[in-house]
Amino acid sequence: MSRPAGKPHVSRERWLVSYADFITLLFAFFVVLYASAEMDRQKIIRLSDAIEGGFQQLGAFAGNQTIPMSSQQRSTGGVQPASSANDLPHPIEAGAGGIVDADELQRELEAVLGAEIREHEIEMRVTPEGLVLSLREVGFFDSGRAEMVPTALPKLGKIASILNSHGFDIRVEGHTDDVPIHNSDFQSNWELSTARATQVVTLLVENYGLDPLRVSAAGYGPYRPVASNNSAQGRKMNRRVDLVITSRGSGESAGSSPALPPLKQSTEGNKLPTNVNRRPGG
Repeated sequence: MSRPAGKPHVSRERWLVSYADFITLLFAFFVVLYASAEMDRQKIIRLSDAIEGGFQQLGAFAGNQTIPMSSQQRSTGGVQPASSANDLPHPIEAGAGGIVDADELQRELEAVLGAEIREHEIEMRVTPEGLVLSLREVGFFDSGRAEMVPTALPKLGKIASILNSHGFDIRVEGHTDDVPIHNSDFQSNWELSTARATQVVTLLVENYGLDPLRVSAAGYGPYRPVASNNSAQGRKMNRRVDLVITSRGSGESAGSSPALPPLKQSTEGNKLPTNVNRRPGG
């Protein structure tokens, strides 16, 4: 049947045009979102590589050792956090160019120093600088004296035999409690802590053959305690000599003197805490 003349045809499907435009714009929107997500993933990977390279230059990771990102992490652009600080690797660079894990070195020392550790004469801990061996005053020094007691020499010899076999950089640090000292040998805890550190360095070099270019001494007096000086037990823990086993890439290797910060006047008694570094024969 023919349509009556004079009545124009009205399309009822014009909404399809608007709907098609909307679908096209929505598709373009999600394409842009996907492209942005891919770009962010690449940025994360490049940022991770840049941070990793920066830590290598600072000596946090020795040599070419890296903390690798798994293929799953790279595909998702995510970085899974370590469950604890102990999960992080603790590499220490040896003199021969090899890498020795701090946990492995700690196990070697524990194997030969088991009795001393049980008697709390020696304590070991891992720090960002490296492995630290704390030689407590009890078992190594008489009170107020810098000379190592004769019975402590075999203990130091066992430590030196392991360290010498790897060729580490070693910084020997003397520490005291905050009880003032004044005797015929030392006028302050500064002098006592430095003398003890120098005594240990001298023994390591002259008696046990460590390379003097890889060993240094520092005295800190009572200013770097590991426990509170308000108790007898805390003061006992603070009277110690620390052997800090560092990487060759660290800023305080034995081949160069570390940069010291400018002195700042203390508000207590106008004391000026400063590091006192000595090397054998100097």
